[in-house]
Amino acid sequence: MTLLTRRLAIVSAAAAAAACSAEPAVGAAPAAPAAPGDMGVGNPKAPVHVVEYLSLSCPHCAHFHAEVWPAFKAKYVDTGRVYFTIRELLTAPAQVAAAGFLMARCKGDAASYFKIVDEVFDSQSRWQQGNIKPIFLEIAKKNGLTEAQFEACITDEKAQDALGRRLEYATGTDKVTGTPTFFVNGVQLPNQEVPTLADLDAAVAKAAKGGRR
Repeated sequence: MTLLTRRLAIVSAAAAAAACSAEPAVGAAPAAPAAPGDMGVGNPKAPVHVVEYLSLSCPHCAHFHAEVWPAFKAKYVDTGRVYFTIRELLTAPAQVAAAGFLMARCKGDAASYFKIVDEVFDSQSRWQQGNIKPIFLEIAKKNGLTEAQFEACITDEKAQDALGRRLEYATGTDKVTGTPTFFVNGVQLPNQEVPTLADLDAAVAKAAKGGRR
Protein backbone atom coordinates (compact mmCIF):
# COMPACT_ATOMS: atom_id res chain seq x y z
CA MET A 1 0.00 0.00 0.00
CA THR A 2 2.42 2.66 -1.23
CA LEU A 3 0.77 6.03 -0.79
CA LEU A 4 2.82 8.38 1.35
CA THR A 5 4.22 11.66 0.10
CA ARG A 6 7.94 12.21 0.60
CA ARG A 7 7.33 14.57 3.56
CA LEU A 8 4.98 12.19 5.31
CA ALA A 9 7.26 9.24 4.55
CA ILE A 10 10.10 11.01 6.37
CA VAL A 11 7.91 11.85 9.37
CA SER A 12 6.43 8.35 9.33
CA ALA A 13 9.85 6.76 9.40
CA ALA A 14 10.63 8.64 12.60
CA ALA A 15 7.24 7.96 14.14
CA ALA A 16 7.33 4.29 13.20
CA ALA A 17 10.36 3.89 15.44
CA ALA A 18 7.70 3.92 18.14
CA ALA A 19 6.62 0.50 19.25
CA CYS A 20 3.58 -1.03 20.81
CA SER A 21 4.04 -0.74 24.56
CA ALA A 22 7.41 1.02 24.34
CA GLU A 23 8.72 2.58 27.53
CA PRO A 24 7.82 6.28 27.88
CA ALA A 25 10.58 8.81 27.27
CA VAL A 26 12.39 9.98 30.38
CA GLY A 27 11.11 13.39 31.39
CA ALA A 28 8.20 13.22 28.94
CA ALA A 29 5.98 16.27 29.09
CA PRO A 30 2.31 15.75 29.96
CA ALA A 31 -0.18 16.01 27.12
CA ALA A 32 -1.72 19.39 26.40
CA PRO A 33 -5.51 19.75 26.60
CA ALA A 34 -5.80 20.06 22.82
CA ALA A 35 -3.66 19.10 19.86
CA PRO A 36 -3.94 19.45 16.07
CA GLY A 37 -6.58 17.14 14.62
CA ASP A 38 -7.87 15.71 17.90
CA MET A 39 -10.84 13.39 17.45
CA GLY A 40 -13.00 13.31 20.55
CA VAL A 41 -16.17 11.70 21.78
CA GLY A 42 -18.31 12.55 24.78
CA ASN A 43 -18.86 15.77 26.67
CA PRO A 44 -16.10 18.32 25.92
CA LYS A 45 -16.93 20.02 29.24
CA ALA A 46 -16.48 16.83 31.27
CA PRO A 47 -14.21 17.24 34.32
CA VAL A 48 -11.89 14.47 33.11
CA HIS A 49 -10.17 14.33 29.73
CA VAL A 50 -8.61 11.03 28.65
CA VAL A 51 -6.26 10.98 25.67
CA GLU A 52 -5.17 7.77 23.98
CA TYR A 53 -2.28 7.70 21.56
CA LEU A 54 -2.80 4.71 19.29
CA SER A 55 -1.65 3.15 16.06
CA LEU A 56 -4.01 1.22 13.82
CA SER A 57 -1.31 -1.41 13.27
CA CYS A 58 -0.77 -1.94 17.01
CA PRO A 59 -2.25 -5.22 18.32
CA HIS A 60 -2.27 -3.97 21.93
CA CYS A 61 -4.35 -0.98 20.85
CA ALA A 62 -6.73 -3.34 19.06
CA HIS A 63 -7.02 -5.40 22.23
CA PHE A 64 -7.88 -2.32 24.30
CA HIS A 65 -10.58 -1.24 21.88
CA ALA A 66 -12.10 -4.73 21.78
CA GLU A 67 -11.88 -5.64 25.46
CA VAL A 68 -11.73 -2.46 27.56
CA TRP A 69 -13.06 0.44 25.52
CA PRO A 70 -16.75 -0.67 25.32
CA ALA A 71 -17.09 -0.89 29.11
CA PHE A 72 -15.09 2.31 29.67
CA LYS A 73 -17.20 4.18 27.11
CA ALA A 74 -20.46 3.01 28.67
CA LYS A 75 -19.33 3.89 32.19
CA TYR A 76 -17.65 7.23 31.60
CA VAL A 77 -18.04 8.65 28.09
CA ASP A 78 -21.73 7.93 27.49
CA THR A 79 -22.58 9.29 30.95
CA GLY A 80 -20.75 12.59 30.36
CA ARG A 81 -18.11 11.99 33.02
CA VAL A 82 -15.15 11.74 30.62
CA TYR A 83 -14.22 13.34 27.33
CA PHE A 84 -12.14 10.86 25.33
CA THR A 85 -9.71 11.85 22.60
CA ILE A 86 -7.73 9.80 20.11
CA ARG A 87 -4.35 11.02 18.90
CA GLU A 88 -2.47 9.26 16.16
CA LEU A 89 0.94 7.62 16.01
CA LEU A 90 2.33 5.17 13.48
CA THR A 91 3.88 1.81 14.29
CA ALA A 92 5.05 -0.71 11.73
CA PRO A 93 3.82 -1.19 9.10
CA ALA A 94 3.53 2.60 9.00
CA GLN A 95 1.95 2.68 5.52
CA VAL A 96 -0.95 0.58 6.75
CA ALA A 97 -1.51 2.61 9.90
CA ALA A 98 -1.37 5.84 7.89
CA ALA A 99 -3.87 4.57 5.33
CA GLY A 100 -6.24 3.54 8.09
CA PHE A 101 -6.12 6.95 9.73
CA LEU A 102 -6.61 8.75 6.42
CA MET A 103 -9.61 6.55 5.65
CA ALA A 104 -11.07 7.11 9.13
CA ARG A 105 -10.93 10.87 8.59
CA CYS A 106 -12.44 10.71 5.11
CA LYS A 107 -15.99 11.65 6.15
CA GLY A 108 -14.75 14.34 8.51
CA ASP A 109 -16.85 13.64 11.60
CA ALA A 110 -15.83 12.07 14.90
CA ALA A 111 -18.59 9.43 14.93
CA SER A 112 -17.45 8.00 11.59
CA TYR A 113 -13.83 8.23 12.67
CA PHE A 114 -14.33 6.18 15.83
CA LYS A 115 -16.46 3.62 13.97
CA ILE A 116 -13.85 3.10 11.25
CA VAL A 117 -11.03 2.93 13.80
CA ASP A 118 -12.84 0.10 15.58
CA GLU A 119 -13.48 -1.71 12.29
CA VAL A 120 -9.82 -1.43 11.25
CA PHE A 121 -8.79 -2.91 14.59
CA ASP A 122 -11.33 -5.71 14.15
CA SER A 123 -9.81 -6.49 10.75
CA GLN A 124 -6.23 -6.98 12.02
CA SER A 125 -6.64 -10.77 12.26
CA ARG A 126 -7.34 -10.88 8.52
CA TRP A 127 -4.26 -8.93 7.45
CA GLN A 128 -1.76 -10.61 5.21
CA GLN A 129 1.24 -9.11 3.47
CA GLY A 130 0.11 -7.41 0.28
CA ASN A 131 -3.56 -8.11 0.91
CA ILE A 132 -4.63 -5.31 3.24
CA LYS A 133 -5.90 -2.71 0.80
CA PRO A 134 -8.94 -4.83 -0.26
CA ILE A 135 -9.88 -5.15 3.41
CA PHE A 136 -9.66 -1.38 3.88
CA LEU A 137 -11.74 -0.85 0.75
CA GLU A 138 -14.35 -3.21 2.18
CA ILE A 139 -14.46 -1.11 5.36
CA ALA A 140 -14.70 2.10 3.34
CA LYS A 141 -17.66 0.83 1.32
CA LYS A 142 -19.37 -0.41 4.50
CA ASN A 143 -19.16 3.17 5.75
CA GLY A 144 -20.65 4.75 2.65
CA LEU A 145 -17.51 5.57 0.69
CA THR A 146 -17.06 4.67 -2.95
CA GLU A 147 -13.80 3.19 -4.19
CA ALA A 148 -12.99 6.52 -5.83
CA GLN A 149 -13.58 8.37 -2.55
CA PHE A 150 -11.45 5.88 -0.66
CA GLU A 151 -8.58 6.27 -3.14
CA ALA A 152 -8.89 10.05 -2.99
CA CYS A 153 -8.76 10.03 0.81
CA ILE A 154 -5.67 7.91 1.20
CA THR A 155 -3.73 9.72 -1.54
CA ASP A 156 -4.72 13.29 -0.66
CA GLU A 157 -1.49 15.21 -0.10
CA LYS A 158 -3.07 17.85 2.15
CA ALA A 159 -4.51 15.11 4.37
CA GLN A 160 -1.13 13.41 4.47
CA ASP A 161 0.58 16.68 5.39
CA ALA A 162 -1.95 17.14 8.20
CA LEU A 163 -1.18 13.62 9.45
CA GLY A 164 2.49 14.52 9.34
CA ARG A 165 1.85 17.52 11.59
CA ARG A 166 -0.05 15.32 14.03
CA LEU A 167 2.87 12.90 14.15
CA GLU A 168 5.31 15.73 14.73
CA TYR A 169 3.17 16.93 17.64
CA ALA A 170 3.00 13.42 19.09
CA THR A 171 6.74 12.87 19.12
CA GLY A 172 7.91 16.46 19.50
CA THR A 173 5.44 17.98 21.95
CA ASP A 174 3.90 15.09 23.86
CA LYS A 175 7.11 13.02 23.61
CA VAL A 176 5.16 9.84 23.00
CA THR A 177 7.34 6.86 22.11
CA GLY A 178 4.91 3.98 21.92
CA THR A 179 1.33 2.84 21.71
CA PRO A 180 -0.99 2.66 23.44
CA THR A 181 -0.12 5.65 25.63
CA PHE A 182 -2.75 7.27 27.85
CA PHE A 183 -2.99 10.67 29.51
CA VAL A 184 -5.67 11.48 32.08
CA ASN A 185 -6.06 15.22 32.67
CA GLY A 186 -2.57 15.68 31.28
CA VAL A 187 -0.89 13.03 33.43
CA GLN A 188 0.63 10.09 31.60
CA LEU A 189 -0.37 6.69 32.92
CA PRO A 190 2.37 4.17 33.75
CA ASN A 191 3.27 2.32 30.58
CA GLN A 192 1.84 -1.15 30.12
CA GLU A 193 0.57 -3.26 27.26
CA VAL A 194 -3.13 -2.58 27.88
CA PRO A 195 -4.60 -0.72 30.87
CA THR A 196 -7.48 -2.52 32.55
CA LEU A 197 -10.79 -0.92 33.39
CA ALA A 198 -9.66 -0.92 37.02
CA ASP A 199 -6.50 0.99 36.05
CA LEU A 200 -8.58 3.61 34.30
CA ASP A 201 -11.12 3.71 37.14
CA ALA A 202 -8.32 4.69 39.52
CA ALA A 203 -6.87 7.30 37.18
CA VAL A 204 -10.26 8.88 36.48
CA ALA A 205 -11.14 8.96 40.19
CA LYS A 206 -7.86 10.68 41.02
CA ALA A 207 -8.30 13.20 38.21
CA ALA A 208 -11.88 13.96 39.25
CA LYS A 209 -10.60 14.94 42.70
CA GLY A 210 -8.59 17.77 41.24
CA GLY A 211 -5.97 16.42 38.84
CA ARG A 212 -4.93 18.77 36.05
CA ARG A 213 -6.92 18.86 32.85
